[in-house]
Amino acid sequence: FEFTQPIQLRFNELMTGAKTDIAVKIFGEDPALLHDLAEDAARLIRQVEGAGDVKVEQTEGLPQLIVRFDRQKLAQYGLDIETLNQIVRAAYAGEKAGVIFENERKFDLVLRLQRSSRQELDLSNLFVRLSNGRSIPLSEVAQTVFSEGPMQISREDARRRISIGINVRERDVASLVTEIRGTLDQSLALPAGYSIKYGGQFENLEAARKRLVVAVPVALALIFLLLYFTFGKLKYALMIFSAVPLSAIGGILALWLRGMPFSISAGVGFIALFGVAVLNGIVLISHFNRMRYEEGYTDIREVVLDGGLTRLRPVIMTATVAALGFLPMALSSTNGAEVQKPLATV
Repeated sequence: FEFTQPIQLRFNELMTGAKTDIAVKIFGEDPALLHDLAEDAARLIRQVEGAGDVKVEQTEGLPQLIVRFDRQKLAQYGLDIETLNQIVRAAYAGEKAGVIFENERKFDLVLRLQRSSRQELDLSNLFVRLSNGRSIPLSEVAQTVFSEGPMQISREDARRRISIGINVRERDVASLVTEIRGTLDQSLALPAGYSIKYGGQFENLEAARKRLVVAVPVALALIFLLLYFTFGKLKYALMIFSAVPLSAIGGILALWLRGMPFSISAGVGFIALFGVAVLNGIVLISHFNRMRYEEGYTDIREVVLDGGLTRLRPVIMTATVAALGFLPMALSSTNGAEVQKPLATV
């Protein structure tokens, strides 16, 4: 059983093709070897802390009836495999013999053996007519073998694969995948031509991380340009922009104290934090300029001290209100908290 929220399960399946948080996909050609490798990998993954509901994709177990023909006897009786396959298919699965019309509706007429004969699966009940007019039981030239065949054959990018589903328990996705990857690389020997790929939420995480690597520098560059065009002087833009790396210190320290790794949610929190730092800088610089050019202050030290004291209370109140608003998210432990907590912590 997999214990997760129904909507989350459907969302995971639609976005990544896997119903679980993480999907470990093993690629190869031999279905039996893939299944054995998946079972070995699942056994190793179950030992990793935070990995729950570890389940190998069901690929085998479909009951099959295999009819094996004696080709030498077929040659003696002058029979061909295609004709015999048609007889077996018609007897057990049914063969369309015509169409019955009832007013405007039509129904296929299917012929097959009675239910009692189909349940026995005895080829001696089927007779094959020879070219000389004689009939022989099908069991004379064929044998039936019961076995388990593949229930499904999954492919991705034209490569056969089997997946292992994993749900995350009280841990972040990135660190769990990192530990699973290290465990499998160390303890699972893959034959030549076989490979492992990690999907599910981790796949989305990697894609979002790549986008974030581009989005953060672009956002910082746009902030700097807006500051420059607002004040018209490079030194003011640099002074305000210097608050951005300093503001990151508090966010990094908060994540470290709570034992949280850097994640996409934390990255979004840092972008919001940079915006607040820039906003506070704009308020201070604008107030300093007003004191110098409108109120007649000439001493820079006096401007900084008096202006800082004047604007300190509004800045602190703004930050306090925002912090109190994020406090429930930072302390939450309900569903979705793993996304909310890093954002609120930063």
